[in-house]
Amino acid sequence: MSVIRQLQNNKKDMEQSRIQTQPMPELKTGEALLRISRLALTTNNVTYAAFGETPHLRYWDFFPTGDAEWFHMPAWGFAEVVESTVDGLAKGERFYGFWPIASHLVMQPVRVTDRGFYDGAELRLELTSAYNQYQRISSDDAYRAESENYQMLLRPLFITSFMLADFLDDNAFFGARQIVMSSASSKTAYGTAFCLQDNPAVQVIGLTSSGNTRFVQQLGCYRQAVGYDQLASLDPGVPTLYVDFSGSASLRQQIHSHFKDALVYDCYAGSAQNHEYSEPDQALAGPQPQPYFAPYQIKKRNADWGAAEVTRRFNEAQLAFIARVSDAQQPWMQVNEHAGLEAAQTLAEALIKGDINPLEGHAVVLD
Repeated sequence: MSVIRQLQNNKKDMEQSRIQTQPMPELKTGEALLRISRLALTTNNVTYAAFGETPHLRYWDFFPTGDAEWFHMPAWGFAEVVESTVDGLAKGERFYGFWPIASHLVMQPVRVTDRGFYDGAELRLELTSAYNQYQRISSDDAYRAESENYQMLLRPLFITSFMLADFLDDNAFFGARQIVMSSASSKTAYGTAFCLQDNPAVQVIGLTSSGNTRFVQQLGCYRQAVGYDQLASLDPGVPTLYVDFSGSASLRQQIHSHFKDALVYDCYAGSAQNHEYSEPDQALAGPQPQPYFAPYQIKKRNADWGAAEVTRRFNEAQLAFIARVSDAQQPWMQVNEHAGLEAAQTLAEALIKGDINPLEGHAVVLD
């Protein structure tokens, strides 16, 4: 292919998208060209897009389009080296990481090791490093060729889930005896519930839409599934920790009004329903919403346990989670594959509109 094809979204209206082409550049010394093979598209990508300008996240800045009105929606997946001028990066090697929804990406690999590399492009040096490292599949102990779709669909969500569960446990759940999670049908939410399901200190209650209540209850990792319209049925006297995966300001207000002084902590963890980033409402009674950011807890645990032990614990939990999600008898997710950028465009628009089935996971195949 003599051109790079890219899916771009409008910053002012995410539902507006376009496919652009640009000439394939000649590589400079220190650069490598990677062909993007397959990507996962979930509501997590919509969160990246919605928080594109948030100062500590800046998701729009990872893959500039060259047009101030358009951005790349980033996604996790796999890519292969097509051409390289970098020692230690061979043609045909496959890497897992953070990519634009595009056919190719020119990178500046640095800190190349057996584990992988970092993109040393100047514009990325001031961005969160957790999104800037690319892992060789040959050195990934949790990699399974037959599970690539599940790995790319679940790993970026599950690292958030795993570290969130650890963050809450690390803080003794701020004195709570129950955790109430909104958007309980989302993969990040039920991944967190999966990590906490055997913890005797708390019980986890899933809040969801009435249409998803049965799905959430059948997952088995929540003590109880409650529709949003049934919030009043929960005991308002139990010390409660709210984990907000929805981003709904009105629901947050209802939570604070219902639990009042029993609400011990409000953890803002995602935005499955609200695509417009806004600062927490300072007029709320009780604890103010505190944003959760997985890389902060990863950094803490790297210091506490060492990076190798953090990776070992995460890999063990991730493999258990993938095994449960993909269980043939009672799967938590069915994977649908979509071929090509045009299919990715249609899928991204559906995700932005919220037109998704929580039982489905979507993989875009660009090979």
